[in-house]
Amino acid sequence: MDDTAPIRAEERFDEARVAAYLHSTLPELVGEHPIEFRQFPGGKANLTYLARAGDLELVLRRPPLGETAPGSHDMGREHRVLSVLHRAYPEAPRAYAFCDDAAVMGKPFFVMERRTGHVIRETWPPGLPDTADYRRRTAEAVVDALADLHLVDYDALGLADLGRPEGFVARQVSGWTDRWRRARHDDVPAMDTLAARLADLVPVPQRATILHNDYKIDNVMVDADGRVVAVFDWDMATLGDPLVDLGTALAYWAGPDDVLYPVFGSTGITLAADLSKSEMLERYAARTGVAIGDVAFYQAFAMLRIAVIVQQIYIRWLRGQTSDGRFSMLGMIVPPIAETALAMLD
Repeated sequence: MDDTAPIRAEERFDEARVAAYLHSTLPELVGEHPIEFRQFPGGKANLTYLARAGDLELVLRRPPLGETAPGSHDMGREHRVLSVLHRAYPEAPRAYAFCDDAAVMGKPFFVMERRTGHVIRETWPPGLPDTADYRRRTAEAVVDALADLHLVDYDALGLADLGRPEGFVARQVSGWTDRWRRARHDDVPAMDTLAARLADLVPVPQRATILHNDYKIDNVMVDADGRVVAVFDWDMATLGDPLVDLGTALAYWAGPDDVLYPVFGSTGITLAADLSKSEMLERYAARTGVAIGDVAFYQAFAMLRIAVIVQQIYIRWLRGQTSDGRFSMLGMIVPPIAETALAMLD
């Protein structure tokens, strides 16, 4: 299956310059083959491209066009994590090189190995079985992959300084509140109330683990046997409270009664019908030993983050920084997301 497409006009780059970089930096992989570039069109934030040199396929990732929030879309961080995490966590693709010279591709980027499989997005991939048994096994594998990440010994990988676990959640609430202020174009009182309440309710963490920090179904690649073959998008990876990742996964695990269902699950691809949120929580807790009593806070915080991410994507479309028509309606869903998160806290 070809999961790539021609590069969108506004997201093109100097292909000859990038090819020269790959030839000089990774000669043992690329050899002397000419390099062809295509784009992975499915993502909504960072731009991801395929570089094909003979039989070799590599993946290039760089930040989106336009201004980005401080600390976001950190390709150097993603490269650092993926250059070592694959040793203990097979679901992490291996990163080969990082380029911080914006003159090469327009912004910093990194190069990683290509994994093959299927990413479940708005429609069910035709190459995957569509049976209740397969879907449940896939859902369980997605939960297990998150749990296994939180069991990784990050110190043994040299990642002990990847983040500052103490005070992590409080800083996250503050940081995402600041991102909201930078990206908003209309007042949304529910967002301001939500941010203030979350700041007052931060739980005491049970432990520190490595966090993916954006764990959701379309950042996971699966195969036809229901196994997770890759987890993508590590640019926000850090160390902190593992329930932050669990809350994010729960927020995106959208069933028909969830506010995000029209955006992420209304085409019938949601796995929430095959593994409920309560079953998901039980499975995660049993595998990790993490207590889940405060999970409502973490899910509400995840909703705040999702609302901000949606707004950031929408504002790029509003400013003409992307022509992707999928983004034109995103601004309307921010208020109901915030209101739903407030109800969770209640």
